[in-house]
Amino acid sequence: MQTTNHLLMIRPVDFKFNEQTAANNKFQEASTENDVQDRALKEFDGFVKLLSANDIDVTVVDDTLQPETPDSIFPNNWISLHDDGSVYLYPMFSENRRLERRKEIIDGLKEKFEVNHVADLSFYEQQHAFLEGTGSMVLDRDHKIAYAGLSVRTDEEVLNNFCMLTGYEPVSFQAVDGANFPIYHTNVMMCVGDRFAVVCLDSIPDQEERLAVTLSLTSTGKEIIAISLDQMNHFAGNMLQVANTSGESLLVMSEQAYLSLTEEQVTVLEKYCRIVYSPLYVIEQNGGGSARCMLAEIHLPAK
Repeated sequence: MQTTNHLLMIRPVDFKFNEQTAANNKFQEASTENDVQDRALKEFDGFVKLLSANDIDVTVVDDTLQPETPDSIFPNNWISLHDDGSVYLYPMFSENRRLERRKEIIDGLKEKFEVNHVADLSFYEQQHAFLEGTGSMVLDRDHKIAYAGLSVRTDEEVLNNFCMLTGYEPVSFQAVDGANFPIYHTNVMMCVGDRFAVVCLDSIPDQEERLAVTLSLTSTGKEIIAISLDQMNHFAGNMLQVANTSGESLLVMSEQAYLSLTEEQVTVLEKYCRIVYSPLYVIEQNGGGSARCMLAEIHLPAK
């Protein structure tokens, strides 16, 4: 299934602007305040409370002060968890982000879920080739398609290897922002749901690639909700469709993303999901990621 009602989140203990990721993440901007961790933690806890109040099962793992991992709040980049019981670990661009891969987190998940196989792709780091999980790839799990905007963090060879191992079909393309700078992660410019897709087509300059993405989405029965570059910059592409324990379909996003949408876009999205949103401004500014980045979907079979 495309959606799950089980999510993994990492509660930060030392969240801050990460100098190692800032060069190619143009969504990041260092805050001038000194209480970034405290304010980010308040946003994180409020987000977890919102998800739980909407009957979404959230597994929260506390981060550790050592080693230093300022971006641990974004676990979907280093791990993905699949319905066949497989776990994939990914090669990360920044050295301090590689430290986020923690065996004890996987061991903890084994208490509630079946883990049959762990595939570790992090050896690609030795070749300076990277694929940052479901940040680099937006997965259509129902149709086994991996959409990927190629960048320094999303290497085509690693993408193809993932697809070979999992049976996914890659749909790769170049995506850029308004200044023609490569977009660091695919999941800030598109979200794929079960029957819809939110995508910033304006960020794909090559007409053939744009058409290929459009045809792939429409041929799998999805209604496209096109967002602008400005809306993308407000994280309107960084959404995730989930199901709650009652089977209700929800679309999770930040408050900033929601407020950037037009009434017409909201109306279309509400045909498919109930929208839930949370203020994540401090996390978005300093981390350069939003609601979707904070959520690692657990598709593993439950014990």
